Amino acid sequence: MQAIDTLTPCPCGNTDGYARCCGLLHEGATAATAEQLMRSRYSAYVLKREDYLLATWHASTRPTTLKLGSQQPAPTWLGLTVQHHESEGDHAVVEFVARLRYGGGKAQRMHEISRFVREAGRWYYVDGSFPGA
Repeated sequence: MQAIDTLTPCPCGNTDGYARCCGLLHEGATAATAEQLMRSRYSAYVLKREDYLLATWHASTRPTTLKLGSQQPAPTWLGLTVQHHESEGDHAVVEFVARLRYGGGKAQRMHEISRFVREAGRWYYVDGSFPGA
């Protein structure tokens, strides 16, 4: 797990800072919306919080491990843009673009449309599709 200065902007882009944004969720607070959960999951990837990512992944699609610590080359996350958030009852979709770079390579875009479900008051990531892939 990577350390973060709690006074800097949150990795998800919120200028209020990590401690007032995704840090709250990483420490156990409940996401109010699927978009908030998605942003906290992006921050968890940045910070290599595999525990959080697995805990917020729906049991029906959750992998056993993500092996974030052994990724070579490790990605450098460059930013997040949420393009669309749609929620209907206990189901939601969040479309986003995450920018990243592997090693000294060229910056890349990961465009995903993620599906979420709310169970017992908590949002969970179910799966995602990649437009144009």
